Amino acid sequence: QVQLVESGGGLVQAGGSLRVSCTASGRTFSLYAMGWFRQAPGKERDFIAAISWIGSTILSDSVSGRFTISRDRAKNTVYLTMNSLKPEDTAVYYCAATRSTGWGTRLRATHEYDYWGQGTQVTVSS
Repeated sequence: QVQLVESGGGLVQAGGSLRVSCTASGRTFSLYAMGWFRQAPGKERDFIAAISWIGSTILSDSVSGRFTISRDRAKNTVYLTMNSLKPEDTAVYYCAATRSTGWGTRLRATHEYDYWGQGTQVTVSS
């Protein structure tokens, strides 16, 4: 089993920056990639970014140029650095991990992930 714990959410003003983290524990050697999703009230859970354990990344067009995904393999931690935040970025941000290999657009789908964190709230005030 794998456990994912997010941290670093909070309240920030529009235009500001925030970094959220996701630390994996347990059978982390079985993981192929990790991703970030977000879900605003009344909306579906949307893909933001994914990163493989060799460092390949995918980023949603909606956050490209503002958000970056990175990882520290020694710490089993993945980061989502968010810059130029907008009120519409307000959501619960979820970390996810998959054991399945195969890089590409499939990682944009929630059903491709085996493990999920509990989520961390990010609120951007105008």
